[in-house]
Amino acid sequence: MMQQYLKNVVTLDLNRDDCIGCERCLEVCPHGVFAVDSGKAVIQDRDMCIECGACARNCPTGAVTVSAGVGCASAIIRSKKSGGAPCCGDDGDGGSCCCGK
Repeated sequence: MMQQYLKNVVTLDLNRDDCIGCERCLEVCPHGVFAVDSGKAVIQDRDMCIECGACARNCPTGAVTVSAGVGCASAIIRSKKSGGAPCCGDDGDGGSCCCGK
């Protein structure tokens, strides 16, 4: 099982009315956040989302939205560039670490 991050803070949203059941979100999500139910996508584990934005960028109808770059994925990328520990917040003291480091 993959690690979950902060509970109930993900900006991920899915409008099932706009979903056409193409399953692209399932294909591109690195953490298996999505599943299919009755021919349409469902969010099976919102807290596994790292807000990378792959699902939203690949959804042909715009049914999936997420504010990429504000969560743990962004923190990990920033830490790789800076050489520091990944932290999602910026409180002046390095923020609060949410990525299990």
